[in-house]
Amino acid sequence: MAAAAATDATSAKHAVGVRVEGVSKRFAHRVKGEIYAARDVTLDVAPGEFLTLLGPSGCGKTTTLRMIAGFETPDEGHVRFGSDDVTHLPADQRNIGFVFQNYALFPHLSVGENVAYGLRVRGLDGREVATRVTDVLTLVGLAGYEQQFSSQLSGGEQQRVALARAIVIRPRLLLFDEPLSNLDARLRVQMRDEIRDLQQRLAITTIYVTHDQEEAMAVSDRIVVMNQGRVVQVGSAEDLYHHPQSRFVAGFIGRVNLLPARVTAIDGDAVELDALGCRLALRHAGAALRVGDAAALVLRPEALEIVRADDARAVLRGVVVARTFLGEKVEYRALCGDVPLQAIRYNSGPADLVPPGMEIGLAVNVDAAAVVPERES
Repeated sequence: MAAAAATDATSAKHAVGVRVEGVSKRFAHRVKGEIYAARDVTLDVAPGEFLTLLGPSGCGKTTTLRMIAGFETPDEGHVRFGSDDVTHLPADQRNIGFVFQNYALFPHLSVGENVAYGLRVRGLDGREVATRVTDVLTLVGLAGYEQQFSSQLSGGEQQRVALARAIVIRPRLLLFDEPLSNLDARLRVQMRDEIRDLQQRLAITTIYVTHDQEEAMAVSDRIVVMNQGRVVQVGSAEDLYHHPQSRFVAGFIGRVNLLPARVTAIDGDAVELDALGCRLALRHAGAALRVGDAAALVLRPEALEIVRADDARAVLRGVVVARTFLGEKVEYRALCGDVPLQAIRYNSGPADLVPPGMEIGLAVNVDAAAVVPERES
């Protein structure tokens, strides 16, 4: 434990803030011509923060990470670690730890030799190398694995070796590129929790790339949502889920019902909407809306409560078309006219199940609803 504590203190002392200023990267495409992989990306990462770049394939998140790492050079903009401009500094001089999607372990080297590789390149003496390797393998739960080879390890163990190799050099910055995509679902959950716990103990500034929204929400202090090379919204998981600022973010973060609506009144941060023939009043998160605008009403499945069709609380009415039992909860699909809706009811027993074909009412929790412009800006 003393060795782990020393590693923690060392990492915390060297945590660094990162500033990405107006960074763009273009590539030549054989069919499309010149395309932007990242366009005018600006980010601030606080020392010790866990920041995740989240978005669909091709959104620019990995290109942005590679420019921060030094594997790509921006066409415009700057990358700074603290007060140091590292935009044109080679990757091997940035003192970063990088965990790749495929782990990139050397198959001909043992676990101990893989972890020691970066230390030997830096010219540390043998005794220091041995001590650090032992300490970091203990830290990631692989004490005694020094003589094993990657072919003898499970996927989760290989991931831990890759993580140990990244942190043993005591980097100023830790970077992850889709590190869990090769693991099965249960192991992904276990490893994401271990990565988050280790990052918090070491207090290393961390930038993490994933396309998995649940993974991003589980590990991050803040999430940067990207689309088509641009940053579209930055915030905590709670902010992005409850207060999306666009249709894209609302649809990408979690499951959602996006209903056509029109703004009928605005009073400060309160907005009144006409949606599916009913009038709803709710608060909005600063979206640029005017009276008469087409908008989208954002209703998460848990914001819809299934009630009797004649219940006075029912704002909408529909018919259940499908039911999926998932143990602690039951997911329903309903049709409100010709508009499909998703709703969740947490399971309280067999008597609470609503059969397909049944007419129902839907009460709306307006405190859990949001509104975004119909068109992306």
